[in-house]
Amino acid sequence: MRKTRADATKAVRELERKRDSGSVPKAGRTWTVESWLTHWVENIAALHVSENTIDGYRVAVYHHLIPGIGAHRLAKLEPEHLERFYKKMQDNGSSAGTAHQVHRTVRAALNEAKRRRHLTDNPATIAKAPRLEEGEVVPYTVEEVQILLEVANRQPNSARWVIALALGLRQGEVLGLKWTDVDFDLGVLVVHRGRLRPRYQHGCGDRCGRKPGYCPQKVNIRRETKDTKSRAGRRPIGVPGELMKLLTQHRDEQERERRLARDLWVEKGYVFTSPTGEPLNPNTDHHKWKELLGAAGLRDGRLHDARHTAGTIL
Repeated sequence: MRKTRADATKAVRELERKRDSGSVPKAGRTWTVESWLTHWVENIAALHVSENTIDGYRVAVYHHLIPGIGAHRLAKLEPEHLERFYKKMQDNGSSAGTAHQVHRTVRAALNEAKRRRHLTDNPATIAKAPRLEEGEVVPYTVEEVQILLEVANRQPNSARWVIALALGLRQGEVLGLKWTDVDFDLGVLVVHRGRLRPRYQHGCGDRCGRKPGYCPQKVNIRRETKDTKSRAGRRPIGVPGELMKLLTQHRDEQERERRLARDLWVEKGYVFTSPTGEPLNPNTDHHKWKELLGAAGLRDGRLHDARHTAGTIL
């Protein structure tokens, strides 16, 4: 394939050098960044990571990486291509955190390409990741927590916020609690699982013209909960007597809702439910937290800040 004998000799010696160093790329299909990322996210990563993780990968791949660098040949991708891309993302309004998530995603994808010998080196391990400014977490004070709980006590599922602020459970852990996890005699609840965000598809045959989540006949295609990732995540937690009394009251209130809903009630055993017995949607729960802060007249904060607050107060 070379024009002269000297060029052919040079090419052979270069190939022998790569052979001796173990860096000869695998023969066969010539991948582009787009084709590899698509194959990786759908056929490799999707089979081995959790639902929430694959959602993050897909956003990074389809919304950022493929439009930004998808046209490059995989073997020709350089660290400078990635660094310029991260800068362009931030110039166009993406946060450093988003750019950093994209960097972690492409690094994982290219590590897999290197492991399968489609690449000899991973340029994402050389490229400088976007700098992250760590924001200081400011927990709510005891006085602010008292105001929050006073306002929450006038709303449905008030015990949900008491658990977050008193015990520091994560959002998914609270929403995944079932009554079988609560031992009223011992004053203990056990964390077994976490609530997953729903993922919807059209139930109308894609005729409504809306996004799947807003389809009038939407169908949830994801399981409701998943088990905790580790044994450490499955843990018993002692519950103060005052909170146990509140959970007892909450159970009685839920029984009244069950009788009111009658045939519309779907019994799934969750501690915190919609008026028809369905588990609470994490997105709806997030907005309820924001409404609670507004009603209490307190500064805005993440729902995860309730966990930091519990740790600080404890």
